[in-house]
Amino acid sequence: MKRFVVVMVALILTGAHTLLAGGYKVGDAVTDFSLKNIDGKNLGLSSRSDVKGYIVVFTCNHCPYSVAYEDRIIDLHNTFAPKGYPVLAINPNDSVIVPDDSYDNMIKRAAEKKFPFPYLYDPTQQTAKAFGATRTPHVFVVQKQDKNFVVRYIGAIDNDAEKAESATEKYVAGAVNALLSGKAPSPDAVKAVGCGIKWTKK
Repeated sequence: MKRFVVVMVALILTGAHTLLAGGYKVGDAVTDFSLKNIDGKNLGLSSRSDVKGYIVVFTCNHCPYSVAYEDRIIDLHNTFAPKGYPVLAINPNDSVIVPDDSYDNMIKRAAEKKFPFPYLYDPTQQTAKAFGATRTPHVFVVQKQDKNFVVRYIGAIDNDAEKAESATEKYVAGAVNALLSGKAPSPDAVKAVGCGIKWTKK
């Protein structure tokens, strides 16, 4: 019964194309950022010149949805990084509210899972706010156009937050494959399913 409820909620949410006000929309150019990676170096969209775009994933250590999707995020990177679309993972959570999401714990989690992609820390949460990210995980596929990166897809990774093998719609993979074929992703916006971002209390 629990699994049925989870799947049904995911399916209902993925049918909604209306995104929250604020943040980037499909077709918007992204302002570059510079965030600290788990290796201590700052990275952003312009850090690599050999990419066609990025799969930008707002995620974290503690959220069960993020944990459930970790292997799928690794698979996305391993599949699409060689084709020009690597993953950039960003942790936007306030570590005072959720100590598990501290920078030190990010380093530990990345080592445990052997993340093959950068895992960036957004302590001011300004990058998450600029994108309009609201959940973990929340994905933005951006495509490089001249000197800009343009948003081409926003939302969920697939339509089953519990098990990869049960997913019947692989939204992010479909979006990147469409871009690689010179087509526009369809759908290009699907409601993200996950834990709410833990915003700093003012």
